[in-house]
Amino acid sequence: MKLSLCMIVKNEAATLAKCLNSVRKVVDEMVVLDTGSIDRTPNIAQQLGAKVHHFKWCNDFSAARNAALKYVSGDWILVLDADETLTAAIVPQLREAIARDEYLLINLVRQEVGAEQSPYSLVSRLFRNHPDIHFDRPYHALVDDSVSAILTKEPHWQVGYLPGVALLHTGYQKSAIAQNNKYAKAATAMSGFLATHPDDPYVCSKLGALYVETGKISQGMELLKRGLQRATASRGYTNQTRVGGLENPQSVQADFGRVAAGNSIRQGVEENYDILYELHYHLGIAYSRLQKSPQAISHYQAAIKLPIYPMLKLGAYNNLGNLLKAAGDFNGAKTAYATTLKIDPTFVVGHYNLAMIFKALGLFTEAIACYKNAIGLNPNYAEAYQNLGVVLLKVGNHQDSLTAFRKAIALHEMYNPEEAKRLRQGLREMELM
Repeated sequence: MKLSLCMIVKNEAATLAKCLNSVRKVVDEMVVLDTGSIDRTPNIAQQLGAKVHHFKWCNDFSAARNAALKYVSGDWILVLDADETLTAAIVPQLREAIARDEYLLINLVRQEVGAEQSPYSLVSRLFRNHPDIHFDRPYHALVDDSVSAILTKEPHWQVGYLPGVALLHTGYQKSAIAQNNKYAKAATAMSGFLATHPDDPYVCSKLGALYVETGKISQGMELLKRGLQRATASRGYTNQTRVGGLENPQSVQADFGRVAAGNSIRQGVEENYDILYELHYHLGIAYSRLQKSPQAISHYQAAIKLPIYPMLKLGAYNNLGNLLKAAGDFNGAKTAYATTLKIDPTFVVGHYNLAMIFKALGLFTEAIACYKNAIGLNPNYAEAYQNLGVVLLKVGNHQDSLTAFRKAIALHEMYNPEEAKRLRQGLREMELM
């Protein structure tokens, strides 16, 4: 099976080489559609072996992505953005998946590196070069709607996903968002689409979440509630492709296998669970920012009950734990944080938050172990060193406590000088320095 990389780019000189180098030994061809770069983007793509084509930007991501698809010759298509890389570990699973006859589309788990909210997402970026597959929507362009239509006409196809992280994405880091003016671009594109599709749950979710993130909470909540009402009232709504392949979706310890079995999508039967999750999740964030914890807790609890891939629920479990902790429900918070680690043992914040609960409960041995787990996964975790120092001091281990505090101060000096100054002054007052 011939595999083609398909990308649209514009002024991506800073990240494009890393992206292409992650896939050029995996794919059989690299197709790059440039939409008007004024930097070295086209040259970098050509130097790394990509076939570069050009397209006049029209403020419509779907139009550009569909134009790029016309140049692809492979049996399968992998779609990446320049701020994404393919993980080496997923390649054997990917090769095996595209060699099978039953799959039309295979969803990929994407890690949102450095994102402040959901650390993982599921993206429909690997699909057959089928003549009827195309992208829809001017922003957050997806092939999901066209895949659902194909499944209705050609029910022999199946949809699956690869377990494990396939893509690393840096585009949701604060610096990247600010540098590329992503919020403004997204709001403009989605507002236009919303005007002609006012009840679309997907755009209500995305634009509503964007409004909440940028402080327009009332506008965001109105859209999220509208989307939730529409999504729950209408079964079998679009983007069903994301549901396929879940064998035991409610178990956080489910064994998904190397490639999920991929149930055929049944129009009019299955709810659009991933959109429902996002709507509940972002309503939870909105109510939290309004300091309405009971409503936020309710939405997070609704989100984690939905039958979606467990890794996608980490943000909801973690945020739920934070609210329960703030409310004094330490046992409930402990359960939420522990669940994040059952889902993903490498979830650094989960180890740290669980340590904070053990510390609050006076379970210092357990707290020390969790802080050390967090530090092992992130050696630059200043807060973990700082709180480890506090707990070591409580159990009488002054030498190791001072070592942890010194490490915390050194890290704070780099990232948070005011906190370093405050911590150093506190230690002097306790005559530890």
